[in-house]
Amino acid sequence: MSHEPVSKETEYKTVRGLTRGLLLLNTLNRLDGGASISELAKLTGIHRTTVRRLLETLQDEGYVRRSLSDDGYQLTIQVRELSEGFRDEQWISAIAAPLLADLLPQVIWPTDLCTLDGDAMVVRETTHRFSRLSFHRSMVGRRLPILYTAAGRTYLAFCPEAERQALLDLLGSRQDAQGLLARDEEYIAQLIYRTRQRGYGSNYSEWEAEQKIAAIALPIFKNQTVIGVLNLVYIAKAMLPEEAARKYLAKMRATVDKIELSLDDEH
Repeated sequence: MSHEPVSKETEYKTVRGLTRGLLLLNTLNRLDGGASISELAKLTGIHRTTVRRLLETLQDEGYVRRSLSDDGYQLTIQVRELSEGFRDEQWISAIAAPLLADLLPQVIWPTDLCTLDGDAMVVRETTHRFSRLSFHRSMVGRRLPILYTAAGRTYLAFCPEAERQALLDLLGSRQDAQGLLARDEEYIAQLIYRTRQRGYGSNYSEWEAEQKIAAIALPIFKNQTVIGVLNLVYIAKAMLPEEAARKYLAKMRATVDKIELSLDDEH
């Protein structure tokens, strides 16, 4: 049985219709009110006839709809399915990881980038494996209790009120020491107030599983909403959190600023 050879040109040839269809979706995404065929043709440089044919295909597939009032085209809710497989945490490897690597020579102590996962903070990226002062080499994926760690306290203090209450309700339903703390309204109020006043969270030998460590942490914001935390971890006997803040907080803040700026540049 013979097979015709596939030329390099054919094998790697761009599918022009797909490229143009994606361009139309991107253009409509930037136009909140939708657009007519003529407007889309002008904005994309694609011929009107081709724009119409592509839009009809996208409409048949359920990704755009045609307005009966003005003949304009808009995206449908189905477009959101295209992003369901994307995790927001992917910004960590693309943006934050290189910046954490740049931060390491400045602070020496290991730093983590953590995000919320249910009722705990999870270490998504870390310099533990590179820091000569690290006492834990395997940290990615480790879950950190919210009320005992700098990372968790920082997130709790700076997240929206509704999210904070939902977190406290979740933690408060637990029949353990952290659940007891979550139900202590005075303790929580003081924790939130103190963290916001200082602008950073801290813990000092308060996590029973890690009594030898201390940490300070800063929130990371996107569109004025906290999406993660930058956490610096050190041996508690080396210094108090206030001293750690004096030494390292400015450098940590500079890194957080770069992360937030890069996130803003994405949109």
